[in-house]
Amino acid sequence: MIVATTPSLEGYKITKYCGVGTAQAIMGANIGRDFLASLTDIFGGRSGQYEGKIEEATNTALDELRAKAKAVGANAIVGVDFDFGAVGASESMMLCVVSGTFVHVEKID
Repeated sequence: MIVATTPSLEGYKITKYCGVGTAQAIMGANIGRDFLASLTDIFGGRSGQYEGKIEEATNTALDELRAKAKAVGANAIVGVDFDFGAVGASESMMLCVVSGTFVHVEKID
């Protein structure tokens, strides 16, 4: 399935719009990850612990969005948008929301 952030796909013609869909994934952080991230915050650098969780949440949400698109007969998703945030009482969980327009496309000869 083709997934793009653009509203159209070069070399393809949109033949049918199948609706708009969203998917989300919430990944919990843990005490160990928070501790390691706080060290990164103090000493600088990248937080591989959080980056890994954000990537996992993004992939999970994208997989769900693809499944929803396939269920309505789409073979592509255009205009994909990603939103990220923190949720929970102590904002210890990471949220990824993905949305896009489900379409059916055909290759232009």
